Amino acid sequence: MSNVELILSRQYWVFDLDGTLTLPVHDFSVIRKALGVPKGTDILGYLASLSEEEAQPLHDRLVELETGLLDRIEPAPGLLQLMETLQRRGYRLGILTRNTRAIARQTLECLGIGEYFPEADILGRGCVPPKPDPEGLFRLSEQWGTAPGELVMVGDYLFDLQTGRNAGAATVHVDRTRNFAWPELTDICVETLAELHSILPP
Repeated sequence: MSNVELILSRQYWVFDLDGTLTLPVHDFSVIRKALGVPKGTDILGYLASLSEEEAQPLHDRLVELETGLLDRIEPAPGLLQLMETLQRRGYRLGILTRNTRAIARQTLECLGIGEYFPEADILGRGCVPPKPDPEGLFRLSEQWGTAPGELVMVGDYLFDLQTGRNAGAATVHVDRTRNFAWPELTDICVETLAELHSILPP
């Protein structure tokens, strides 16, 4: 068995949400402008630097903006086939997102894959510190009774890959541009979830 097959045969998979399970819909420059976040600054990091009094209205506004995008959600290519195959194999599936758990749940329902993810296995920014903090992967591995190193973290952005590395998990980078900007953080690179599905070992 190759290293790729060994990684892909792991039974504990954690997914980023936006841009990984969905086609990208977030324009973060627009969101920053709406919240008054400086250009190029991490949105959640900026809100965390404010006092609670200053931050709460911005958190509320962020939820409004994210909720407004739900009617534009579309599944990423290969999503349903991948979910069906992983569930058929008996894999445990989780979500680790910088969205709220509530919005994540609504997104999964819009995608038609809510049944694959128990509520406790969906972790958002109100559940654990946001990525790239690895606490979410540690939490899921504890819930699943396995070691963090047995997890596979699948995502489309730097924070997802850093989170996986920080927890000692394997990482899969989904990049529709095929630029694969962070090879030092990536174990497997794919253009789409359909490609990921196609290389799963039999």
